[in-house]
Amino acid sequence: MYVMCFFLNKRSTMNEVITPVLNNIFTDIQRIFDEQRANQFIISTAKERKAKIKKLHNAIIKYREAFHEAMYADFKKPAIETDLFDLFPVTSEAKHTGNHVEQWMRPKKVKTPTALLGTNSQVKYEPKGVVLIISPWNVPINLTFGPLVSALAAGNRVMIKPSEMTPNTSRLMSQVIKEIFEEEEVAIFEGGIDVATALLKLPFNHIFFTGSPNIGKIVMRAAAENLASVTLELGGKCPTIIDETANLNEAASRVVWAKYSNSGQTCIAPDYLLVHEKQKNRLLNLLELKIKELYGSTENDRQTGDSLGRIVNHKHFLRIKYLFDDAISKGAKIVCGGHFDEADNYIEPTVLTNITDEMELMHEEIFGPLLPVCTYSKTERAIQVINSKPEPLALYIFSKQSKNTTLIVENTRAGGTCINDCTIHYSNPNLPFGGTNNSGIGKAHGIYGFEAFSNQRALLKQNSPYGTSQLLAPPYNDRI
Repeated sequence: MYVMCFFLNKRSTMNEVITPVLNNIFTDIQRIFDEQRANQFIISTAKERKAKIKKLHNAIIKYREAFHEAMYADFKKPAIETDLFDLFPVTSEAKHTGNHVEQWMRPKKVKTPTALLGTNSQVKYEPKGVVLIISPWNVPINLTFGPLVSALAAGNRVMIKPSEMTPNTSRLMSQVIKEIFEEEEVAIFEGGIDVATALLKLPFNHIFFTGSPNIGKIVMRAAAENLASVTLELGGKCPTIIDETANLNEAASRVVWAKYSNSGQTCIAPDYLLVHEKQKNRLLNLLELKIKELYGSTENDRQTGDSLGRIVNHKHFLRIKYLFDDAISKGAKIVCGGHFDEADNYIEPTVLTNITDEMELMHEEIFGPLLPVCTYSKTERAIQVINSKPEPLALYIFSKQSKNTTLIVENTRAGGTCINDCTIHYSNPNLPFGGTNNSGIGKAHGIYGFEAFSNQRALLKQNSPYGTSQLLAPPYNDRI
């Protein structure tokens, strides 16, 4: 603080104070990138990859309580949510990957067509090289270390840019990375837009980005300059259909938990409900009841309890407040909730009805604890509403009628779908996770994450002295 005041008293601008620090970071970025690139062809064995993944797994367990404290300091995230949504998914991913990576690495034999008799072919999985992971703030540990597990499993060198919006967590992740990895293996760089921009100028072999579609477009443009491949884990408006046959008690319980965990700041949280008009009134009553059961029976209980985190910063608080105010001004009705505390970045779990398509919250991903409830009378109309918007990262269906679920699944597109539940498909390491078009490009988790960070190299060996190429070579004649 004294040094900063000294410089400012000398009439230096803030930029003049910060620039040397940034210059040092930029120098380190280029130096480490060059080191990683120089070592990218030193291919690690399955044993070495498993050892690296194991070190990361053990470090997460070692620093568990510290991560609880960091996440609470950043946005009052409850410790159990840090375990459920950040730490456990990474340790689970690490165990699953460690158990299977040797098998995944083995070359895969493929069949030989008749025209190529005398040859044999296989697919060899090799590292893409030097890769960049840019992670978000909402589940920062999971969405930094989860992709890292896959990148290490594929044998890559890795550079990481965590979010500046959760500085305590990013600082702790940086400490962990520097403690267990050499920087020519894995390096991490804290900072803001300047650091991200500097990283995106480098010719990485692959970029794994998690964030909003708008920033995803910027990342993809930067990757295109170097013809780098990308995995983009984005988001969008995840719909939930509750039909006339659904078990409403189950639906309400599961929707409330999935929506309001992490204060709604989850890319696969239900964004809006499409409920059959016959079920609307009972469902609204149950939603309010479940919110009180899970988070407290009074407004004060909910805010002072230990089960609801906060909006990550004031900017995002104001964004969500704007969506709420816009909806109310256009006729939306509050079923429950509606309390905002700007000083605390707190927004109460809120359910809204009387929703119209003119409201901004039906076009922008909410990413907060507001739940619009819309109605429909025919399944085809619900499908029409979903298909009028960009493809979502997830779509949820509550129904006892297989005919309805089949109709919806076959006539919509989404990154993933749960039937009679929400979000839990993310926890199955044998399922691909990712979006489609506006909600993402590429898949993650398990073998799909390993493949995302691998180059699938085609290998063909000619074993015959009379190969196909000789038979087809000129001079051409009528036998061809």
